[in-house]
Amino acid sequence: MKILVTGTAGFIGYHLTRRLVDRGDDIVGLDNINDYYDVRLKHGRLDQLGLPVPDIASQSLVQSRHYENLRFVRADLSDSAAIIELFAAERFDRVCHLAAQAGVRHSITNPSVYVSSNIQGFLNILEAARSTPVDHLVYASSSSVYGVDKLLPFRESSAADHPTNLYAVSKRSNELTAHSYSHLFNIPTTGLRFFSAYGAWGRPDMALFMFTNAILEGRAIDVFNYGEMSRDFTYIDDIVEGIVRVVDRAPKDITNGDAREGGAGSALHRIYNMGNGAPVQLMDFIRALEKELGVTAKKNMLPIQPGDVPATCADCSKLERDVGYKPSTDIATGIREFVKWYRTFYSA
Repeated sequence: MKILVTGTAGFIGYHLTRRLVDRGDDIVGLDNINDYYDVRLKHGRLDQLGLPVPDIASQSLVQSRHYENLRFVRADLSDSAAIIELFAAERFDRVCHLAAQAGVRHSITNPSVYVSSNIQGFLNILEAARSTPVDHLVYASSSSVYGVDKLLPFRESSAADHPTNLYAVSKRSNELTAHSYSHLFNIPTTGLRFFSAYGAWGRPDMALFMFTNAILEGRAIDVFNYGEMSRDFTYIDDIVEGIVRVVDRAPKDITNGDAREGGAGSALHRIYNMGNGAPVQLMDFIRALEKELGVTAKKNMLPIQPGDVPATCADCSKLERDVGYKPSTDIATGIREFVKWYRTFYSA
């Protein structure tokens, strides 16, 4: 298949792109390579894909040096004309839309970028898919849409109408907008609510990365809500496997379960949780990291941050039912693989 992957220079986008090109799909990657975090990490990911910095300087499609079935374009989702032109020229079979402005806390201080990147940018993707139809549009949502919901585990049938930050608002907006486009224009769409993805090549603003960096530099780590938190950490390989299985099965190909998925006319729109379903206590997470690093962390015990929630846990029974998959990598294994990558990357 010919597949567009947006956010190719990002954490999940990089891993997904690598998986799809390895299995033989014809991939076009897209990213604006913004400076939300250290661009050297983004350049490192692209370099692994055969897309070194000198090659990606232009705004035109460039060929990977490692993969004959991978091309890349540096573009911004806010440029609606460029996105529509790309869809018309390439005629994608499927789209994996992972590009977005990430970060819960960043959304509190920089709200406008979440509107332009996550809401307007997603609308531009949908409009392009409307003008040049695709067989399936898979997009990244987030567990943050559940907000202050205290009923664990989180189920896709929950209302998800009490978000605690603008990042969550933007992701819930994506789900509702996709639902309407599926209903109005018969575009098969699937939203994936990722739960605390982690692993090699992860983002520097995520807990595992920040903790590892601070511990190895001898600095104290910030432990919020005085350690009384839990997260449904999901290893990157599990995330990618789940995405691939969903990409291969558009909503119209799934006949079991409730085809309406939350409302009349929504048979072409689905939402799946993607998490382990086995939340880990924050202090247990820290102890596992300390064991892997061989260092005891200095800790600043702090109150919970604005926009944060104390616990997340995914019910993934629907994902397992429809595509036959449930993430399963345990936290010790995932942390071990991350630390191995971290030491190698930063020693180089």
